[in-house]
Amino acid sequence: MHNTTALLIELGATILALGLLGRLAGRVGLSPIPLYLLAGLAFGRGGILPLQASEEFVATGAEIGVVLLLLMLGLEYSASDLVTNLKTQYPSGLVDLVLNATPGALAALILGWGPVAAVALAGVTWISSSGVIAKVLGDLRRLGNRETPAVLGVLVLEDLAMAVYLPILTALLAGVSPAGGALTLLVALGTVGVVLYVALRHGRLVSRAVSSELPEMLLLVVLGLTLLVAGLAQEVQVSAAVGAFLVGIALSGEVAEGAGNLLTPLRDLFAAVFFVFFGLSTDPAAIPPVLLPALALAVVTALTKVATGYWAAGRAGVSVKGRWRAGGTLVARGEFSIVIAGLAVGVEPRIGPLATAYVLILVILGPLAARWTEPLARRIGRRRAPEPRAARDAEAAHAHG
Repeated sequence: MHNTTALLIELGATILALGLLGRLAGRVGLSPIPLYLLAGLAFGRGGILPLQASEEFVATGAEIGVVLLLLMLGLEYSASDLVTNLKTQYPSGLVDLVLNATPGALAALILGWGPVAAVALAGVTWISSSGVIAKVLGDLRRLGNRETPAVLGVLVLEDLAMAVYLPILTALLAGVSPAGGALTLLVALGTVGVVLYVALRHGRLVSRAVSSELPEMLLLVVLGLTLLVAGLAQEVQVSAAVGAFLVGIALSGEVAEGAGNLLTPLRDLFAAVFFVFFGLSTDPAAIPPVLLPALALAVVTALTKVATGYWAAGRAGVSVKGRWRAGGTLVARGEFSIVIAGLAVGVEPRIGPLATAYVLILVILGPLAARWTEPLARRIGRRRAPEPRAARDAEAAHAHG
């Protein structure tokens, strides 16, 4: 069979399968991420039906998927939102870092994977899934709840921290010297600072330069600019994903909204390809040996995320019920855990199977934890003194307002 013919058949079958899996996930109320990962495992080496002709194309699509994920994330925030959250929510961000990155780092060291793998696995267990959590909040009608700003504050700080963490991880994986790593960190911090300053002071000018009344022109300019900046960022060891995130932050107003609407279908397509590619690069036979460590790590970090949300919501003055809801909402891990693991598999291949099993567990457990953490805590704590009536009334008003 001609190579192009085989490519079209494999690619068409893969995308069709992803569409059907996405519909199935929507019907049962789950994120499609675990099904995409399982599809990748089935189509990869050692799977049921390995892909061959389309593997190189899927690898390139996966890179674009990461870039679009971070671009769309940046488009959701304005520079002023990020600065405000950084000033007001940084204690919650620090608690989140300590409670959730530490278990991953310790697990890597206990498994004997070394310090670089420890930094990578710390990121895998640290970052919650913004996409899954946003969907859960909408499905459970909690966007207006009192605890939701605290949840979103933690997510925003995690996303902003990615702009610093990813360049550090990239430098470590590349074997850069301590001096080179420090330089990379300074470049990353300086770049983030400059982009935030330009977006705050001159965001309208940037958006006006990119803006176009023709949707296709806006799509081409924003996508081309993003890929160009991502490539340049990769060239200077700052990470393509960070470059895309910063482009998203720099755009604002109607331009950001219009670009977001145009790019959402592309993001969803290439993000699905990315998850499949990660599954393709993971040997299914390598998952059973790491299943118990992944399960143990999932249980521990589910509890630490609950503690993070409880503390963050409590700091915002939310009642006990809302604190438990906030904690359960933050449990899900997903896209960025896979992004981080994908960067690290070249140095420590065993991170791939562990991260796959870990994300599969928590992306399924996350929506369940969001729904059941507060009722479960209420049942366990029935013997405790009830909340003051004023706090209950205020909580009910915000939850249903």
